[in-house]
Amino acid sequence: MSEPVAVEVPAADNSDKATKKAAEKAAKKAAKKEKKAAHKAAAGAPSTENSAGDAAADASESSEADVSQGLYGNMPLNRSENFLSKSYSPIKLLESSLDGKSVWIRGRLHTSRFKGKTGFFVIRHQHYSVQCVLSVGSAVSRQMMKFAASVSKESIVDVAGVLRKVDSPVAACSQQEVELHTTEIWCVSAAEPRLPLQVEDAMRPNQQQASLATAGQEIKLDNRVIDLRTPTNQAVFRLEAEVCRLFRDTLAAESFVEIHTPKIISAASEGGANVFEVTYFKSKAYLAQSPQLYKQMAIAGDFDRVFTIGSVFRAEDSNTHRHLTEFIGLDLEMAFLSHYHEVLDTLGRLFVAIFKGLQASCADLISTVCKQYPAEPFEFLEPTLRLEFPEAVRMLREAGAEQGDFDDLSTPNEKLLGRLVKAKYKTDFYILDKFPLAARPFYTMPDPARPGYSNSYDFFMRGEEILSGAQRIHDPALLVERAQGFGIDTAKMQSYVDCFKYGCPPHAGGGIGLERVTMLFLGLDNIRKTSLFPRDPKRLTP
Repeated sequence: MSEPVAVEVPAADNSDKATKKAAEKAAKKAAKKEKKAAHKAAAGAPSTENSAGDAAADASESSEADVSQGLYGNMPLNRSENFLSKSYSPIKLLESSLDGKSVWIRGRLHTSRFKGKTGFFVIRHQHYSVQCVLSVGSAVSRQMMKFAASVSKESIVDVAGVLRKVDSPVAACSQQEVELHTTEIWCVSAAEPRLPLQVEDAMRPNQQQASLATAGQEIKLDNRVIDLRTPTNQAVFRLEAEVCRLFRDTLAAESFVEIHTPKIISAASEGGANVFEVTYFKSKAYLAQSPQLYKQMAIAGDFDRVFTIGSVFRAEDSNTHRHLTEFIGLDLEMAFLSHYHEVLDTLGRLFVAIFKGLQASCADLISTVCKQYPAEPFEFLEPTLRLEFPEAVRMLREAGAEQGDFDDLSTPNEKLLGRLVKAKYKTDFYILDKFPLAARPFYTMPDPARPGYSNSYDFFMRGEEILSGAQRIHDPALLVERAQGFGIDTAKMQSYVDCFKYGCPPHAGGGIGLERVTMLFLGLDNIRKTSLFPRDPKRLTP
């Protein structure tokens, strides 16, 4: 075999190459200019070739009959002109027993996936969802498929179809036994194609794999309306509403009367500087730090047992996981016959009733929240565990913590005590009685047997305080003396002081933070998750 012969090719002259390229570039530019001029001259007269192609495409599309005409589209704006004749089925009630039944549903388009002649989309309403199927065929046109694929996420839609059992569970939906074979789809209210927050991102656990997007707390709160649509938030705030209902119903059954108190007051109800000052015509007023004074005045007015639910304002520059500048207070006050522990017993029964009620009626809501925010089930004892402050100090010191006999509990010591109590007594909920007097408001009754202590108490859940209360001073002279010790001008609350001059039964009560109770019962890590539109030192919107 002969060896290949190497041929040496001389390199082209660089100047010749440059000349050739310049010539080619000039020729292309001239051709483009000529084409543009020709197009301009024939303005209004489209190319015969293109015109023929477009016409052929239009003819093909128009020749295909739309068998689904009148079964899809955008609904006109609802102006309440008439009532709809169709009956809607709640998504949460769609189950395998309805196999073969035709239904109408309304909800938001959660996700959609269309490929070829088949499409799948999920309709969500609150924390329930169902999968829908759409397939091109004798009853479904390509035009209908195209419309369904064009509907943007979070749009509100009406869907009609036949419910069918599925062979394997639809894992991504709450209604896992069925899917809806779609016959009609109408867009009731379209969402913008580009959303500032995707519901799918907002509902993912933060610890999920890094490849999937999640949304931070501030982004969620900035776009709270969208964030509230997640199944988790739907569950959280329904459970929170149940806390209020159980609070109200339990106390009503024990002969308590619901009252409503002013939120604009003439003096700081708790003393101190953490109060919002507002202009009140030509004078100053304050937003109520609690309904405390008015609960006591109601007791002096012979209501004996009262409770109220309403906003409480605290001007505390605390940017923590458990503080808000506005929260919902569940407050109660109760006259007793001989000892303030009568009130403690009532409060203990109240919380046990709330916890039992939540476990009985909200199991599905708790399960929904745990899917995104896993937590250990809340544990409590019946009757409620009750400790005294000196015993708590001893437990903390034995665990190596620094705690003064008459110092209030710090946040770290609160949490440590909660862990110690859980380990020793197997409960997440307990009462701590006999707090140091120096750590309590001016209207707290001192302990007559132990100087430096008071007839006051806090309730704790998972190591965090959720209720603060006490026996109140009902003697006007002692009340004025204590108020002056706090630097409070009693002249600004004379009507409050006066009510005790006319005779008032001994009484006690407490104030509960609704958002804290919900947060800690569910084992959540931040109170902003349980406040619908939270207010803190850095957030005043939305």
